[in-house]
Amino acid sequence: MVVRDDGGGTPPGGMPSGASEQEAQRLRLILEATPSAMLMVDRTGHVVLVNAQAENLFGIGRARLLEMEVEDLIPRRSRAAHHTYRTRYLANPAARPMGAGRDLYGLRGDGTEVPIEIGLNPIRIGNESFVLASVIDISERLATQAALETIGRDSLRRTILASMPCSVVATDLAGRILAANPATEVLLGYPEAELVGAPLSRLYAGQREPGDRGLDLPAVATGEERELTYRRRDGSEVPVGEVISPVTDDDGVLTGYLAVGFDITKRVEDRARVAYLASHDSLTGLPNRATLTRHLEDAIREAERKQERVALLLLDVDHFKRVNDSLGHHVGDRLLLGLADRLRRTVQDRDLVARLGGDEFVVVICGLTRIEEVSARVERLAAALPGSVSVDNREVLATASIGCAVFPDHGRTPAHMLKHADIAMYRAKAAGRNNLRWYDASMGADGSDKLVLSTALQQALDRDGELSVAYQPQVDLATGALLGFEALARWTSPALGVVPPDRFIPVAEDSGLIAHLGAQVLRQACRDAVTLREELGLPLRMAVNVSPRQFARSTWLDEVDAALSESGLDPAALELEITEGTLMDDDNDVRLVLHELKSIGTRIVVDDFGQGYSSLAYLTRFPLDKLKIDREFVRRIAATHADAAVIDAILAMSHALGMRVSAEGVETLEQVEYLRARGCDEAQGFYYGEGAPLVDVANRTSRLVPSAHPSTAGAEGRT
Repeated sequence: MVVRDDGGGTPPGGMPSGASEQEAQRLRLILEATPSAMLMVDRTGHVVLVNAQAENLFGIGRARLLEMEVEDLIPRRSRAAHHTYRTRYLANPAARPMGAGRDLYGLRGDGTEVPIEIGLNPIRIGNESFVLASVIDISERLATQAALETIGRDSLRRTILASMPCSVVATDLAGRILAANPATEVLLGYPEAELVGAPLSRLYAGQREPGDRGLDLPAVATGEERELTYRRRDGSEVPVGEVISPVTDDDGVLTGYLAVGFDITKRVEDRARVAYLASHDSLTGLPNRATLTRHLEDAIREAERKQERVALLLLDVDHFKRVNDSLGHHVGDRLLLGLADRLRRTVQDRDLVARLGGDEFVVVICGLTRIEEVSARVERLAAALPGSVSVDNREVLATASIGCAVFPDHGRTPAHMLKHADIAMYRAKAAGRNNLRWYDASMGADGSDKLVLSTALQQALDRDGELSVAYQPQVDLATGALLGFEALARWTSPALGVVPPDRFIPVAEDSGLIAHLGAQVLRQACRDAVTLREELGLPLRMAVNVSPRQFARSTWLDEVDAALSESGLDPAALELEITEGTLMDDDNDVRLVLHELKSIGTRIVVDDFGQGYSSLAYLTRFPLDKLKIDREFVRRIAATHADAAVIDAILAMSHALGMRVSAEGVETLEQVEYLRARGCDEAQGFYYGEGAPLVDVANRTSRLVPSAHPSTAGAEGRT
């Protein structure tokens, strides 16, 4: 496969094996910023990537260029020879600079030919070889050279010089200026009379003394372009491309030199921009991973020399995907920009803030001498990060999970420090997010590494016995009666031990294993629901969580239908809990799937409501049965009146819209009484019992059957 570009501003489609989407996007951005025409050709001669300058040079649209072979872009008379040369070149590829080839012509879309120079660079992307060709149109140069040849022998040379858009200065053999065209005055501000008699070296920024010629004209009069800097009359400087050519008379005798200079400010700026893009994040302007690695290497060397410490903080923005899903990627980008600015303002001058990509940032803190100083600096930065960020007149809450590794305690190379900070950050997420965790060796040993977890989870999905389902009771708040259960995935690994859901569920989401895991839980929960309904003699409901990845699968409706058919469970007893982010896509597919689920009798529940930035009015577009208030609001009922007010508003509006409301994370009698007094319909949480395996469910929930009072049931049922 090859990197291709459709020109629509999207990442290249069809990435080579081994190339990430971010690498392909960076290559496209760099090529677009390059001032010359750029084409990338695969080993078969097919054009696989071009920039806008290539379209302009050949007068051919990007889509058509990507259907062509490179020989299609040269005149027919040269194609056989070029094919032979290309075959030899691919057998022994090496960089070929501009100017190594001569008398080359490109074939434009209208059939005209254009003289060109080509520089070649072999590159590898993944396991594939390509040739990157930089092509420049030398029509103007050839025209200038032709004009200069005319100047050397034509009595009308001054007229020609006056009409040329670039600076042209004629000198004698000693390098004294004899004449300068009007474009020289435009470029440098010197009138011709002021330059005549002065050494050519007066034009150069490196020459301070008017009489210092300091220029070996025979050595530089090669007709080849060189880049240097001219000094204007006002003292300012301008980058130029200069070509110095010898001038001979009709007998071939050398009589002087012509220096042709043209402003290359844009070329220099474009080149600087390319270099910047290669070392900085295009969204935030922060250093990227490559720059971070170089900086960290330097910081470690200096710390070794001075016997200091270096702290590396890896920050992952909490619930960033939820912001993107619910408010849109433009809001997510603005949030990242706000966080980047906050981090810049928090650190000191010698520290570094970098963006690794996605929602991950890194802060490197240098010059730390004592471990107490390390802790103080890190904790000050962590404390300054949480807070709201204003985006389009909307306040978006921004928190981060932070992992910290310290040199030399937690690693002596950039790779080890990044790895260990990543493991610590993952532990911070597992602890409930908006946390700081310091790395210690036990984290690496117990399987916190995401790769270790992902591999182990894949194996667990293919085995019997490691993965199981626990059932947490859901209770009617008014009567205390048992209404049903929520199915919760559990994992006991032979190698890792008991792995908490808040560690393996995010790994399943990131790795794509969540669809397989969710399908297993759905089938098992439906079978166990039938068993529990028979054992307890109650028309119990079973709630099953559905990830956005599951919901988006084309086969998901069939999976639900199969789970119901195989188990014999009444569809009305199955509650499918979806996220707000799933609804915020608001496309026809989402609504069609929801209506299809309703048509077979299942109930639709919105999980963790209140953290996804949607509104109750928005939810009226969908056939929903129940909202579950996010546990964070419930947890803070006693701490803040603001959260209690949110709960009151959700209850009032939900009931007005005909939806039931359930509260998650209920742990105290105070919460139970508050929610019951305000008419909340259902509750679940440790107050009524933790999730239990099927064999223990009947015993643990017996006190909830048929209608034990909540205050009594809770006191006895907590585990």
